[in-house]
Amino acid sequence: MNKDKKKIFLGPVIMIIVLIVIIMLASAIFSNLQVGGQETHIQNGTLETSLVTVNNILSSSGLKFLLSNAITNFQKLSPVILLIIVLLGIGICEKSGLFKMLFSRLKKVSTPILIFFTIFLSIISTIIGEYSFIILIPIVGIAYKYANRNAMLGILIAFISICLGYGFGLIFNYDDYLLGTLTQASASLEVDKNYKFQLLSNLYIQIAITIIFSIISSIIINAFLAPRFEITKHYEKEETIDSKKAFICSTMACLIMLALIVYMIIPGLPGSGLLLDKSASTYIAQLFSGNSPFSNSLIFIISVMMMICGLIYGRISGNIKNTNEFSIGLGYSFDNLGYVFVLLFFFSQMIALLDWSNIGTVIATILIDKISLLQLSGILLIIIFFITVVFISIFIPSTITKWTLMSPIIVPLFMRANITPDFTQFVFRVADGFGKCITPMYIYFFIMMAFMQKYNYDNEHNITIFGTLKLMAPTILILGSLLLLLLILWYIIGLPMGIAMYPTL
Repeated sequence: MNKDKKKIFLGPVIMIIVLIVIIMLASAIFSNLQVGGQETHIQNGTLETSLVTVNNILSSSGLKFLLSNAITNFQKLSPVILLIIVLLGIGICEKSGLFKMLFSRLKKVSTPILIFFTIFLSIISTIIGEYSFIILIPIVGIAYKYANRNAMLGILIAFISICLGYGFGLIFNYDDYLLGTLTQASASLEVDKNYKFQLLSNLYIQIAITIIFSIISSIIINAFLAPRFEITKHYEKEETIDSKKAFICSTMACLIMLALIVYMIIPGLPGSGLLLDKSASTYIAQLFSGNSPFSNSLIFIISVMMMICGLIYGRISGNIKNTNEFSIGLGYSFDNLGYVFVLLFFFSQMIALLDWSNIGTVIATILIDKISLLQLSGILLIIIFFITVVFISIFIPSTITKWTLMSPIIVPLFMRANITPDFTQFVFRVADGFGKCITPMYIYFFIMMAFMQKYNYDNEHNITIFGTLKLMAPTILILGSLLLLLLILWYIIGLPMGIAMYPTL
């Protein structure tokens, strides 16, 4: 008599605790074995090397850090605060019926076309950096819900597309600027003192890969990922009144507010530039530097705009009858979403311990050192570097942190192999985006999982860490291989990457 074998799976919180235990044990083992690496960094115009070792979390200092910083670790997660702020605006837009009125029209759009536009919009959204995850993941879920598609599918597509698109985006973002400053410093220090990084140096390859990737990935996702998710109709329980008049009024209000925001980020006009960091030397830095009012207030601005548009639509349509309903509506998006805060609390402890232990930094420095000793060039060097960046990204998701560690060694190495710093940086960005898709050490991976669970009606899917990775794996591996192939082809053919810039010197 055959008995059905029950599948045993660990929920995300338990899995995070297991990973924390593994990190703690690994830190103790590596520390006792005195595992370390040589970190090379640029200091005062010269290369300096320092020893980096693994800190033992199971030591007295490690246990003190664990116990005394649990609350502080959670407080440091700025995406949590940003998510709360943006959900206020999203909540009132959904409760008022504005999103239903707007996204119900997508029912007429075929699934392949809807997937294509989701991918393309996700790639474009990377111009605002990691804010794109905070804004797009919840909104795409709502859009797919009202379009009679599975919201979990839309959330997965948005996450994958933002991660991968972050590496080549249609328009450069502030990270490109920051990476460029590191690339320039590394290239000019030892190899070419006259080298200057230009933001438009990757313009052609960015446009080409965005178009090719959007088309091919929509076909692949429609073939491999979409069939895994059935259509759900749970939103039909919501009763709101559709009003064309209310929609027109809220749209006009949105356009007026957008015009005001745009005016405030245009320099040189009377009374303009209010949201710019005028101490910065370049426009992209004026928009997105740490001191930029626009960057620091972007999520708040978007949320306030949604609140105003939702209020206008709700009042005119009659879906919001008084100020009390408006107040309650602000919290509408938090329904079935308390799970995200549970996940992020445990995640904050895991990532803080990983950072404190230096495990990721030591692994990165060892691998960088190994690459520098290999006598490689051309295609093989590009492939090995790509794979190395993906592996390091599992432990260090931060783009800037990785390139700070890698650029002083990698950029001169590639230049001596006749590969331009611009192409080297571009390969790094693409590999970094691929790595973000597959690491459970990335905060937006858990935000994505939490929103998937929100729409996991009747628990039709087991939303676990490795279950989600397994679900995405075929699609991500195919798309990652496609991007690597496009980079190699671009290098072999020698097409211009941007204005007066080529892959080779």
